[in-house]
Amino acid sequence: MASSPPRVPDVRAYVASAQGLQLIDRLLPDVSSDTVVARVHASALNRIDLKMAKGYRHGASGGTGATMGIEWAGEIVAVGTRVTGYAVGDRVAGMGAGAFADHVAARPIQLFALPPEMSFEQAVCFPVALRTMYEALVMSGGLQRGQTVLVQGASSAVGLVGMQIAKALGAALVIGTSTQDVRVARLGDYGADLALNSRDETWVEDTLAATAQAGVDLVIDQVSGSLLNQTLRATRILGRIVNVGRLGTNMQPFDAEMHAMRRISLIGTTFSSRTHEEFAAVTRGMLADLYPTLAAGVFRMPIAERFAFEDLPAAMEEMSDNRHFGKIVLKH
Repeated sequence: MASSPPRVPDVRAYVASAQGLQLIDRLLPDVSSDTVVARVHASALNRIDLKMAKGYRHGASGGTGATMGIEWAGEIVAVGTRVTGYAVGDRVAGMGAGAFADHVAARPIQLFALPPEMSFEQAVCFPVALRTMYEALVMSGGLQRGQTVLVQGASSAVGLVGMQIAKALGAALVIGTSTQDVRVARLGDYGADLALNSRDETWVEDTLAATAQAGVDLVIDQVSGSLLNQTLRATRILGRIVNVGRLGTNMQPFDAEMHAMRRISLIGTTFSSRTHEEFAAVTRGMLADLYPTLAAGVFRMPIAERFAFEDLPAAMEEMSDNRHFGKIVLKH
């Protein structure tokens, strides 16, 4: 009598629906020839998760029924036949769809190996932020050693890492902004030479004073909206503004005259419209230029709060209320 095939373990996964998050059981992901499967030990929330939980797509990811989450850290349990550089048992962190589940499948280009002393909870703070800010500062922004940088919305997790990357790459002056004084007071611990409240009427003048009235060379703008015209004034002639986010809304009057007079390059960037090859290029550059600094423990990220995997709805509420400073992490 033939024996029954072994039972495939159930994988808990949060999926998107019109009603919000749903926790379901799914089959263990298959390992293809060019992917690995990892057991997830920690995942982290990003602001895009709030939209994706309602069924919105983010590039090729998301949609109703899709497993939520884009940032995770864990241990490889299966390796495809064409995969090189990774083996079963390796501790890795990744950026890609399906992070809010017990197991996730990923291509090697989505991963980086955890430094020996780095925990899963620490590592999960970096896959999105390192790629996002490396692309914005270096690939789109063209940051050169000795230049000045302004990070708008610097108290976000991505912003905190962005300031540290700018310092690590030799920026002469890093300015960070936030809209809350309690957060402004903490920006100096994460790379800001000058921390400003962007709701203060004098923040542009303070920026100009810190740059001998010239304005900054490069702005990483996560706010846009009503702040954009002020940001133009704070940017030097022939400077660059890289638009990463639109926390201040994306539809506001635009001072085209100021933009033209200062001959500022205004650059938009997102991962949602990038091809696999473009994503891979960002990852290769990030690993070459930033991984040694990460492995040395230079980059830091405060963990605002830890939630159990089963408490993802509460973690999403915390993200929505914008009460946190740093990263919100799920423990699996």
